[in-house]
Formats: sequence, structure tokens, C-alpha cells
Amino acid sequence: MLIELERKAAEGMRSRMELFEQIRRDRDREGLSIRALAERHGVHRRAVRQALASPLPPGKLGRYRAVIDEWLESDRVAPRKQRHSAKRVWSRLVDEHGADVAETTVRDYVRARKRAMGLVIGEVFVPQVHAAGVGAQVDWGQALVDLDGVRTRVHLFLMRASFSGAAFCQASLVETQQAFLELHVEAFEWFGGVFTELRFDNLGSAVKKVLRGHRRVETERFIALRSHYLFVSQFTTPGLEGAHQKGGVEGEVGRFRRNHLVPVPEVGSLAALNERLLGASEADLDRYIIGRRVSIREQWALERPLLRRLPDEPFDASETATPRVDAKALVTVRTNRYSVPVSLAGLSVAVRIGARQVTISHGGSVVAVHERLHERYATSAVLDHYLELLARKPGGLERSLALSQQRQRGAWPAADDELWTALGERYGRSEAARQMVDVLMLCREHGAERVELAVRGALTAGAHDGNAVAVLARRATATATATAPAPLTDLSPRLAVHDRPAPVLSDYDQLREDAR
Repeated sequence: MLIELERKAAEGMRSRMELFEQIRRDRDREGLSIRALAERHGVHRRAVRQALASPLPPGKLGRYRAVIDEWLESDRVAPRKQRHSAKRVWSRLVDEHGADVAETTVRDYVRARKRAMGLVIGEVFVPQVHAAGVGAQVDWGQALVDLDGVRTRVHLFLMRASFSGAAFCQASLVETQQAFLELHVEAFEWFGGVFTELRFDNLGSAVKKVLRGHRRVETERFIALRSHYLFVSQFTTPGLEGAHQKGGVEGEVGRFRRNHLVPVPEVGSLAALNERLLGASEADLDRYIIGRRVSIREQWALERPLLRRLPDEPFDASETATPRVDAKALVTVRTNRYSVPVSLAGLSVAVRIGARQVTISHGGSVVAVHERLHERYATSAVLDHYLELLARKPGGLERSLALSQQRQRGAWPAADDELWTALGERYGRSEAARQMVDVLMLCREHGAERVELAVRGALTAGAHDGNAVAVLARRATATATATAPAPLTDLSPRLAVHDRPAPVLSDYDQLREDAR
């Protein structure tokens, strides 16, 4: 009986779907009015309006229809390549709203709504067959992100294994040759080996000049990278025709962008964005490519052992410089300035300049690491580099560039400002600044997170004093690192005779229970 009811219900839903389809066809072919359509099909005019608005009868998506419509409407002002696909809409409904709805239902609704809104975008790719461990394709793409509150265009580097479909993605603020080379090194490390052949388009980072046929004049730095890893490079035909010769990675750029960068993500730094992209690359190993019975991860398990072993040392794509530290504890690199500890003022330092990072060393030890600046005449200052100087001149803390940038990065806790204000009211402006420098010094020993907790604890207790913060920070560290005392195994025989087992209080506990 139950099966029969379910069958009838299913037929009723199918007939209603067919009814909606026929109403829409009649309107499209004959241009009938809503009243005429209602009379022809024997339904209320409300049902006709529902059919004309959507091919899906109400109730399939319920309240989620409004959510989907809102997302699709927001796509009108979103970057063209970062609009919702049907799959992305479905995944957001499941992840963000806990929706229990079939992907095909969402896909049908999104297709109809996109067509009605003029948002339909379609791409077609030719399926190909590739040998395991042999080839990979490389390409650049672009995406928009809200980077530290500013809408920013980033360049996406993708390397995709042709056989398994495993893909590595990272972002760069620039699409320079140095970034291109560095990201190859990171991609090989992520894959754990080197493909026999890499396919590229004719981008300037690798090709200086395109000659007749398949001949290319390649850049010396690219040749050095290829020589280091001993892969074979293949280049596509120039123009639109060439894009179809590496359709796997072309499609991967768009798929990755739609599935992981929609809606436009908000991140605090490029490093945070790349951590997110790396997690997405790992998560995508568990997806299934249409037409395959196994996941990418299972295919990759077959392909990974066939890659060429990585060289003992990675290719070094960085540039070097040896600038002198100026009186503001800054070094100038490519028109931009980066801070170092004040103790190095007046000395020369060694700088390794990467596409995304600047590393500064002195005496063989790294003294500063900065995210590389790509504008001109900008400065990156780290507050910790100036603490020794501020301990002698605490009045310089309040308006220091380093503090301002720390606030901009969101790395200055609100509790620190609350403590600073309380110290000022109790001790005065100068002493308050001095004690704040002492609090910042604690971060070197205990870490910023524990110091922030100590500051909050002091405020809660009403102990508006730098020494109170120090006591709480040290107590937190001692608690976190405390270990059980080691047993005494080296007692002299004279003392060992007094060794007794630890007291047992079970009998006493039983007496207490009996007394109750």
C-alpha cells in the first residue's frame, strides 16, 4: 500500500512537471495569455504564473529558491569568471544552509533562472586520453579577492596532471617570470616529483620569440629551470587554436575559480589566501571527474610513483642584494623599504628577493622576512624590530609606522588598547607607553596569543599594570609546559630502606560513604 501511494505521488509530481512544461511551450509557440493558458489546461491562473516563472513546481526547493535567486542576482555585479555555477549553488546550500535537496533539482532551477536572467555561460571541451606520470599542463588565470579589505586582482598559477587530474593552485600578486619559476618549484614539491613533459602556451616568462612551426626562442631562466628538473617543454600553437591544445588546465582554471573563489573571498593576506588555495587543492583530490569511476586521489595514487624523482636541492629562482641598513632600521630593495632589528643599523645585510617574499639575513642567520611589496616607494615595518629602541624612547610607540601597520594588519588586539588606556589613566602617558613596550617584549618569550590572554586576564581582574600581565603570561607558559616530576631512581641504599608505597584512601572513602 505504501509503495503504491509513493508511486502515485511520484506520478503526480511528474505530471505536474509535464504540465508546467506544456504551459511554457504553449506560451512560447502561441503567445497565449495567462487567462487562455489557464482555461486550456484547466488550472488556476496562479499555477500558470508559477509555470512561466520557473520550470520547477513550487515545493521542490521551497525557501531556498529565494536564496538561490539572491545569489544569482549578486552575480550581475560579480566578476564574470567568479559567478555561481549550478554545482557551486548546490554545495553552498548544503554547506551553509544544511539543505537536503538533490543536485539535479538545483541544476535544473539554476539553468532556467540563468537563462531568464541572461547569465548563461557555456564551455565545451574535447575529452582526451593521457599516459600516467607523463604529462602536465601549466597556465595562469586571474581572480578578484578582497585582500585586507581592498578588492585586488590576483594571478592564479595552476599545474594540472593530465592523467589523474590532480591540480596545484597558488596565487601571486604579479605574473612575472620570477613568480612563474618559483611556483613551478612549489608545484613540483606539492606533487612530490617531476612530470616528463609540461605543456605551456607562449607566455613571455618562457618564450622570448615564436618562430615558424614548433620552434621557440626560450628565456635563459626558463631553460635553467628545465635543465634543473629535466622535463621536456611543449608549447601550444599561438592564438585561439592553441588554447584547445591544453584544454585540461584551461578548464581547471575556471572550475577552480568557480568552486573555490565564489563568492569573492575575503582574506587578510596573500599568505592566508594561498593557504586556503592549498587546502582546496588537497580537497579536490577526493572529487570525481565526469566519466570516471574512481576519484582523482585513486588515479593520483597510480600516477605519483611514476614521476621523476625531485633533485636534491630545489631550483633557486630568487635574486640577491647586499644593501646597508639605514638610520631607521630599513633596507631599500627595488625602491621599497623593509625593516630589520634596530641593532643592525649601519650594517650591510644579505637579501634574497623572491616573487612573493623578501628574506633578510645577517651573519648567516635570518633576521627578517617580509611579504614582497610590488608598488614603488612603499615600506613594510615590523613592530618587534623596534622594541629595543622603544624601550629607551617609549614616546615613539604611539605614532610609529610599525604600530600603524600592525593595526592595519589586524594584528593589534583591542585588549592592548584597553590596557594602554587604563595604564595612561593610572600612570600617565609616558609610563603607560613604557609598560606597553614591556608587554610587547613578553611576546618573544611567551607568544602573542598567551600574552593577549594575559592582558585580558589582567583587565578582568582590574590589575592595570604591566607587571601583572607578565606574571599571568609566565604562569600560563609554566602551566602549558609543566610535566610530571621524574621518579627518584638514584636514591642511596640508606634512604631506599624508607621507600614506602603511596597511601591509598579507598578505605577512608568507604567509611565516609557508610557514615552517610
